[in-house]
Amino acid sequence: MSNVITEQLTQAGQQIEHDSFAIVDREAGPHQYPDEQWQVVRRMIHATADFEFNGLTRFHDNAISAALNAINNGAAIIADVEMICVGLSQPRLKHFKMSTHHFISDDDVIAQAKKENTTRAVQAMRKARDKSLLNGGIVAVGNAPTALLEVERMIKEEGIKPAIIIGMPVGFVSAAESKQAISELDDVPWIITDGRKGGSTLVVSTIHALLAIAEAKQKAA
Repeated sequence: MSNVITEQLTQAGQQIEHDSFAIVDREAGPHQYPDEQWQVVRRMIHATADFEFNGLTRFHDNAISAALNAINNGAAIIADVEMICVGLSQPRLKHFKMSTHHFISDDDVIAQAKKENTTRAVQAMRKARDKSLLNGGIVAVGNAPTALLEVERMIKEEGIKPAIIIGMPVGFVSAAESKQAISELDDVPWIITDGRKGGSTLVVSTIHALLAIAEAKQKAA
């Protein structure tokens, strides 16, 4: 039986998606991911048509369980850019009583970034901290490595503890390094993509995959 909330809304859409997943499974070949991790990676490949994410995607040992707990607890999603919030399905989020937040375009964030000569992404994550959103929240970074590095700093220096970090910034300056830094965290679970590849589309597809797993578990309970 198909999921209701996290599936395509029409039978035709569902069939196309299911056929696409079958093609990904067939063409991906061997992989080392357990089933629930593969559901995430498969949806990332489906969203990008890039099979390199079979291998580039890495998971903290507790990533899936931490993400599902956060979803079931209605955790806030704190994104580095608006694109992630816009890309997420509102009915799916509403089903789990989840909210999304982004602050990168806020006037006070821009002003503080100029004052301190930092990036807007750094100040946006500080604003999320000040609004008590980071502790227990899902940090979702697809664009700004400096956002990821600031969250890592706050974890180490201030004891901030997100439920999970989905760290997939794309780019050439600090993108790979920021993800490597997150992957060295033990106490906060994470899902990352190694190297320069990433992007908001991948973060959205990861969250949608996790929502689908969470719904399937709800229905099986």
